[in-house]
Amino acid sequence: MKNVIDAPFSSHFSAEWVDAWNAHDVERVLSHFRDDVKFTSPLAAKLIEGSDGTLCGKVELRNYWLEGVKQNPDLKFTIENVYTGIETIVINYRNQNGKLANEVLTFKDGLIIEGHGTYLGQGDEDTFVE
Repeated sequence: MKNVIDAPFSSHFSAEWVDAWNAHDVERVLSHFRDDVKFTSPLAAKLIEGSDGTLCGKVELRNYWLEGVKQNPDLKFTIENVYTGIETIVINYRNQNGKLANEVLTFKDGLIIEGHGTYLGQGDEDTFVE
């Protein structure tokens, strides 16, 4: 049976997530992900040549996020809301430019197996770069 993620876990996780991002500590963010993670983002298609927006594994995800942080040294996220579901958390946040985005994260055995960067409206997928 799949687990419903509860409020205490989602609150703790999202606080850790935003602290790691705001410290620009990609390795700390990645510590919550499985080695075989799959992550999609329209921004990945812009930053990582040949990715078509889909990244497979921690190595590809690390390269994407390191490039994003490199291109935006002022990166800062502020959590607006956190939603929970069956083995899934959605973190609704604002970036340093005030734009809204969501990270949809699905867990397996305590680590993230799948994630999706999603953005409000067309052309707002500039969480890292403007």
